[in-house]
Amino acid sequence: MFSKVLVANRGEIAVRIIRACKEMGISTVAIYSEADEDALHVRLADEAVCVGPPSSARSYLNVPNIISAALLTGAEAIHPGYGYLAERARFAEICEDHGIEFIGPRPGTIDRMGDKAAARSTMQAAGVPVIAGSDGPVGSDAEAMEIAKDIGYPIIVKASAGGGGKGMRVVYGQEDLIRALNLARAEADAAFGSSEVYIEKFVERPRHVEIQIIADKHGNIIHLGERECSLQRRQQKILEEAPCIAITPRMREAMGRAAVAGAQAVGYVNTGTVEFLVDEAGQFYFMEMNTRIQVEHPVTELVTGIDLVKEQIQIAAGEKLAYRQEDITLRGHAIECRINAEDTTAGFLPSPGIIGGYHVPGGMGIRVDSSLYTGWEVSPFYDPMVAKVISWGRNRQEAIRRMQVALDEMVIEGIATSIPFHLELLRDQGFQKGSFHTKYIEEDFMRTR
Repeated sequence: MFSKVLVANRGEIAVRIIRACKEMGISTVAIYSEADEDALHVRLADEAVCVGPPSSARSYLNVPNIISAALLTGAEAIHPGYGYLAERARFAEICEDHGIEFIGPRPGTIDRMGDKAAARSTMQAAGVPVIAGSDGPVGSDAEAMEIAKDIGYPIIVKASAGGGGKGMRVVYGQEDLIRALNLARAEADAAFGSSEVYIEKFVERPRHVEIQIIADKHGNIIHLGERECSLQRRQQKILEEAPCIAITPRMREAMGRAAVAGAQAVGYVNTGTVEFLVDEAGQFYFMEMNTRIQVEHPVTELVTGIDLVKEQIQIAAGEKLAYRQEDITLRGHAIECRINAEDTTAGFLPSPGIIGGYHVPGGMGIRVDSSLYTGWEVSPFYDPMVAKVISWGRNRQEAIRRMQVALDEMVIEGIATSIPFHLELLRDQGFQKGSFHTKYIEEDFMRTR
């Protein structure tokens, strides 16, 4: 096992990793920007190194400074968390070059799955269901028009190197295709440094359901069931659940087998998530694979009892999985609400500021992952998520009720947050019934609130 791990991230995920390391008896090194000198993750770590000024490009994405911090402090491994460098294959390679263990998949796997068009082809070859579309990136406009005609409108144009909803355009007719291609290519180039796009049949009103997998270095791969991630705004998840109430045991088994087959096809190691779209007929299709820990991993932890961050560290250290597939059972229901520093009554505008008062809810089945404390300044430089509130119940209704009580009790003074929005969503009849899809918040909930 490692004796020292550097955490190459900030915020609640850095705090989450540091706590896991402490439980395992591992010393930790935090990195921080000048804006984060007094951050909670810095206070909790055994050592801390400033890696640059406030902007992420010059600090949390500053690879030379981060590697230097690891070497100077004698860290044997780096945990990237999510975001930032977590899915940068080149960063994983640089870690290897300097004799530092990257706590995540191998560089080649990250690279292969990071190219969405290549990932699609790989999964198709592995027998994983995929949506009808192009075999790879589309070249000319004429080729795109021919593919769209063959599969039928509506179609969706996606950035090959994309994610987070960037470089995506839905097209309902041939007259809009060329403009959509140009816009998607330009946005993809600006966001990812690659203008390559591919085409898929657009599935209307789908659910977004993902399967959590874990794989060790000895060829053992299992899945831990699914997460329901359909409640989104502008392709960004707002609330997640486990399990998904629309998935039958037979579907869960089939989706789990497909996710494991896809992971085996790329020689996957460590934790990862295979994301699927599920149509109204109950058919599921591969969407993408995230080669990192997910923001919403706590809901899986609460229904399985498995600490995913500890598993990541143990796998990176060469340990075998302690579980077989038949050992995995889902117990109860868990819900996660992502609490953002946003004014949801003013178009979700960012709301930075100093925390004047902070009260964390508690009680049976409540967990809060956060890096907030009274007096801390929420900076405009970084992601607006300031906390995750997770509830567990014996069933979905108990988990919902516990979440409502927790959010009613939670106090974050000095900034506007999305707590009132979440409370509205939890009371919504469509949410209560589970009759929602990926566009539900924008097309249904927001219009009637």
